[in-house]
Parts: sequence; C-alpha cells; structure tokens
Amino acid sequence: MDKVKAIITDIKNGNTKPIYFLMGEEPYYIDGISKYIENNVLSEEERGFNQMVLYGRDVSVDDIISQAKRYPMMAEKQVVIVKEAQDLSRSIENLAGYAENPQPTTVLVLCYKYKKIDKRKSLAKKIVEKGVLFESKKLYDNQVPDWIKRVLARKGYTITPKGAQMLVEFLGNDLSKVNNELEKLQLILKPGQQITPQIIEENIGISKDFNNFELQNAIGNKDVKKAFAIIQYFSQNPKNNPMPMTVALLYSFFSKVLKYHALSNKGEAAKALGVNPYFVKDYQTAARNYPMKQVSAIIAAIREIDMKSKGVGAANLSQADLLKELLVKIFN
Repeated sequence: MDKVKAIITDIKNGNTKPIYFLMGEEPYYIDGISKYIENNVLSEEERGFNQMVLYGRDVSVDDIISQAKRYPMMAEKQVVIVKEAQDLSRSIENLAGYAENPQPTTVLVLCYKYKKIDKRKSLAKKIVEKGVLFESKKLYDNQVPDWIKRVLARKGYTITPKGAQMLVEFLGNDLSKVNNELEKLQLILKPGQQITPQIIEENIGISKDFNNFELQNAIGNKDVKKAFAIIQYFSQNPKNNPMPMTVALLYSFFSKVLKYHALSNKGEAAKALGVNPYFVKDYQTAARNYPMKQVSAIIAAIREIDMKSKGVGAANLSQADLLKELLVKIFN
C-alpha cells in the first residue's frame, strides 16, 4: 500500500510526526505501522524511560494527553502508543485540543481498529494538519491474491494462481491470518521457491483436491462425479468446510458467470468481473455449460439453500443433504 510505504519512509528519514491516528477495518496495516514506530523511533537504550504503551480500556483521553505532554528523559523524543484506542470512541473527540497543539517532542500513536472517526469533525481536521490520519481499508476477496503475490515477491518468493486462491478461499481477506500462514511457509522454503497447492496442502492443512475452489471448478466444468465427491468430503469435515462459506462462494461464482454472459466485450472480462486474468477461462467454461437463463435459476436455488441452511423451511436437514440438493438443482 503506497500510503503505508510513504509513512514508513518518512519515519526512516527521521521525519516523524507528533501524532499518528491509525484507524479502519483492516488491522494488518495499523499493527504494521505502530510496530515499526515502536521498534525504530527510539534506540533500545532510550525506550526504557521514553516509550509507553497504553490500552484504551484502561485509560481516559485525559490520561493520554497527560502522558503525551511529558518531556523525554535523556532523549530527543518520547513515544506513546495507545492500543485498542477504539475503546475510547465515546470520548475520543476530546483529543482535538491536544491535536491542535501537540507536544513536538512526543510521537503519539493511536491504534483505532475496526472503526473510524468522522473526518468532518475537529479531531480529524487537526490531525491532518499536524500529523498523520491513516485509514486502513479492508481488501475485497478478489484483491487478496494480488496482495499475496506482492508480499511474497518482496521476499523473493512466488506462488501459483491456484495456490493464492486456495489461501483466500480458506482464510478470507483477513490479511493478518494470511500473512501468518505465508511466514510459516517462508520458514521451510528456500528464497526463490514457488509456493504450490501441494506445498500448501502439506504445510497448512488445506486439501488441494477437496476445497471450495475445486468444488467451484467441478461445477463449472459440469464434473458431476468430482462435485459430489467433494460434497461427501465436506460432510465428513464440516468444521473445516462451513456451509456459509461454500454457499457464499458459489453465489459469487454464478453471479460473475451471469455478468460474463451479459458482457458485450468479453475481452474485458477480467476487469469487469474483478478477477485475475488467469481465472477468466473458468467463467468462459461455465458460461458455455450454463446458459444465461439457467444461471439465473441456479442463483435462485443457491438463495433457497442458503435460507434452508439457516433453518427456514428445512428443519433437521444436514449440511450434506442441503449441498446434495443444491448440486441436483445445478446439474439439472
């Protein structure tokens, strides 16, 4: 993320700001920036007297201001990091007075996760004027594979498109979880090595043959035997293959197939569908196998199964029975 790189580069160059307000739905970047400040602004010797970590649930805004107004001891700066600052959401605007005239020898970092402050109000305006207001936004699922490729490329690794998709299908768009799994793989792989589905299966525990991604491909290719085999595997491992995830993926897949049918210029499919060009062929195949009218009926069937999985009109039906019913409706 360019904004993150710019913030880190400024700090590396000694251009620290008196206040960093890190907010938003994606904690990965908030943690990354705050950790970098924690580890790099002060020397190890300076941290003992001049670095303080507070938690929003344990302090008030007045406590934070009081700490921020202290002068450093035998150092040019002090660092005050407030973790879980979102716990102060009801009173956080009270920080506006300090943000208007922050202590120049203090680096105040507020980690305001999963929420954001109103940019129209005084606090946000003062922070933009005197410090850094950073919003960390969640990536969409279809953006995560490219993010994985970039993260690995910086460390000298590559990953196959299917491997990246497997990780997203299993871990979702939680970048912290994805990064943790990538770091595990890097511990056992040599730099320059490519991460394949087999490596992921052997070291992370995601089956390369029995997962939602393979189910989607089997359905798209009208491979009835393979699709039912995957469903059978899911019924034996329900905790690792939750019904809502399967239904959501299939709904997303067929919604994109419907959109592909409607495209006047199929050459722009990757951009229009928001997918990696490598996977466009999957939608081409599905579109050949399922006419537009049938795709609309399949989407309706997926919605019906989703309602049944939540107990509406289908009491006591197991996950396996519901998925089998869905496959019958798709293939017929």
